[in-house]
Amino acid sequence: MECLLEGMKAIFEHLGGVPKEIWYDNTKTIVTKIIKGGGRDLTERFQRFQAHYGFKAIFMNGESGWEKGNVENKVGYGRRNLLVPVPRFVKLADYNKQLLIECDGDSNRDHYRYNETIAELLEVEKKHLLPLPAIPFDTARYSSIVANNWGKFYLHKGMHEYSASPSCAGKTVNYKLTSSQVIVMDENMKSIVSHRRLYGDTKQQSMNWFPYLKYIALKPRSLRNSGIYDMMPKQMQLYLDSCQNSERGQILKVLSELTDRSGFDSALNTVNQAIIYQATNADSLQGLYRRLYSDIPELPPLPITSSIPKVIPIRPNLADYDAALKGGVARG
Repeated sequence: MECLLEGMKAIFEHLGGVPKEIWYDNTKTIVTKIIKGGGRDLTERFQRFQAHYGFKAIFMNGESGWEKGNVENKVGYGRRNLLVPVPRFVKLADYNKQLLIECDGDSNRDHYRYNETIAELLEVEKKHLLPLPAIPFDTARYSSIVANNWGKFYLHKGMHEYSASPSCAGKTVNYKLTSSQVIVMDENMKSIVSHRRLYGDTKQQSMNWFPYLKYIALKPRSLRNSGIYDMMPKQMQLYLDSCQNSERGQILKVLSELTDRSGFDSALNTVNQAIIYQATNADSLQGLYRRLYSDIPELPPLPITSSIPKVIPIRPNLADYDAALKGGVARG
């Protein structure tokens, strides 16, 4: 539902208006029941979306694929011309915007039937669009769920596991669901942590370590008994075991800051380097992170040459220090 509504909303905003009528297939996302005589029972969220934008929904006849052959052909055209070769991108939302730009460019070709371009025909149709509402529709789904003893919860019939925070263990957490994100919120609807939304019918996990590391940094002595220790990767367990008790709280605080800054993987890579160099204090950990992620080159050792004396004689004049301490004037 989130994918459908976000896609339609993006199209409306790109066109600058809303079509008066939109034709749909009988997808279960919209239609819960086909009523004899042509009626449809619709899902509540689609009805609210339809009422918000004011368009009329018209549905195809059931099991009548020939009625939408032209649409299927357009899908094939878009796949062959816009999605070949298979595109690569970082964010789907950004690529969707790029696709709209490419579609605009493609509309400059002549229509197959009329002696005008598709873009010219579209400008005529835009004059008949309904205006966009002053307030856009919120396409996200809001719900709540009880977190388990580790501050995690499950969606999609228990297949997809998401972390919230150890402070949420056994408590009800709110979440906001979009097509690309799962945003966990507290009782005041303030964001705690966000995840990339998982898809598919296989067991998957999305773990955001920042709230966990931040929480345990306040109580480093309870690390072993918190349950968080057992969830950590093996190399992080080994590293924390090698650190002195007096340093562990500060190191956990640094790991929390690094995770918040550039993700848990970067913090874990820094730990791996710290294990190699046997760096078990917070300052060394930050230095290794900067070397890895701030483009600071590792300089080679300074070569010893004959021009550099082995011992540099230093003969301080202690009388100058005495004069300075007494408020006098040091001699040159």
